[in-house]
Amino acid sequence: MGRCPGCSEWGSLVEETAAPSRGGVVGVVGGAAAKRIADISADDRPRATTGLVELDRVLGGGVVPGSAILVGGPPGIGKSTLLLQTLDRLARGGSALYVSAEESERQVKLRAERIGTSHANLFVLAETSLESILSSIEKVKPAVVVVDSIQTVSSTLLESAPGSVSQVREVAGRLTAYAKANGPAMFLVGHVTKEGSLAGPRVVEHVVDTVLYFEETTGHSYRMLRAVKNRFGSTNELGVFRMSDDGLAEVPNPSELFLAERPTNASGSVVLAALEGTRPLLVEAQALVSRSPLGTPRRTALGVNPARTSLLVAILEKKAGLALADLDVYVNVAGGVRLEEPAADLGIAVAVASSIFDKPVDAKTAVFGEVGLAGEIRAVTQAEARLKEAAKLGFRRCVLPAASVKGLSVKGIEAVGVKTLDEALQAALPR
Repeated sequence: MGRCPGCSEWGSLVEETAAPSRGGVVGVVGGAAAKRIADISADDRPRATTGLVELDRVLGGGVVPGSAILVGGPPGIGKSTLLLQTLDRLARGGSALYVSAEESERQVKLRAERIGTSHANLFVLAETSLESILSSIEKVKPAVVVVDSIQTVSSTLLESAPGSVSQVREVAGRLTAYAKANGPAMFLVGHVTKEGSLAGPRVVEHVVDTVLYFEETTGHSYRMLRAVKNRFGSTNELGVFRMSDDGLAEVPNPSELFLAERPTNASGSVVLAALEGTRPLLVEAQALVSRSPLGTPRRTALGVNPARTSLLVAILEKKAGLALADLDVYVNVAGGVRLEEPAADLGIAVAVASSIFDKPVDAKTAVFGEVGLAGEIRAVTQAEARLKEAAKLGFRRCVLPAASVKGLSVKGIEAVGVKTLDEALQAALPR
């Protein structure tokens, strides 16, 4: 069969040799015995902090011993650099092993010298055989292992080529099983195309405990690290790094970075207070409204959900009386940030209204809130954290849902509560 009936991909089926069963029974003879849950010791071992605050934030507070972590992303985005920096810091509390299945030991050494990582407890192994890697781990007894990358490691138990689905699944499964049985944290590196079409890491996602993905913002030097799966923490956290000659540097205050090039007194530009996990972010939402030469006007959105943007345009037309039926509407979140939460609704709506009226929003005013279909402004979570972030960056006024104003007391910023979209536009735009 040339085409897979499950995913409809051509040439993706791989032949595997079935392991012989014992006595006609499929399974493992003499496996682990079941225990009463009351007899099981929780033994909550402390996490190992990596020394990188941004990485610890995404992991949920640090590395859990015995966990398997997949770090994916496009080639060249900085996965190897980040993990080499991480191992250098973790080696201060015990031995660490960096397994390079793509580069020689000399190449790893050159990168380590460039980014300043040379701790005595950091070991390097250039190997592609899974059995040899496991043997070296047994000898070194590291607390943390990095395998870079999993697509180039193969097991002698399978005849398929390295990088095939069967090899990647076998390698990931055995490394994960070793980590859980013996205690070292295991970082597995996987390459993914921008479309996420490579099968290898997608198979590994179901095996490991945590999946981290690097996102590159086109034309910018910073990288964003997100957790799309995490058994030991939240999947809503965001870590921001900047690529430099000395490796990846942490960005402790991303809001300043995202607002660094914000234009002043420009219509269609609004600062909205978003939330990524527990971290408040101030980002710039931009909108451009222009006359459409087409019969069907365009609705284009970058960094936000296009369907949500079309919905907000319809609410502005129906509830705020803005004539947008024959106008093109373009919305963009500056800096390459992607916003998913509904609290960005009000900022986008105000940006569109600012563009159509050609009236700039005050430079010291921030906006956030969810917009309902009836034109009401709904409350959002952690309003106080958003206000504090805005006040820290010098903002003096914030337009937010009236239901979120109750009990708020943030020094240095005025909280303007609004209940409807009309009230929000009157409060945000100059008369």
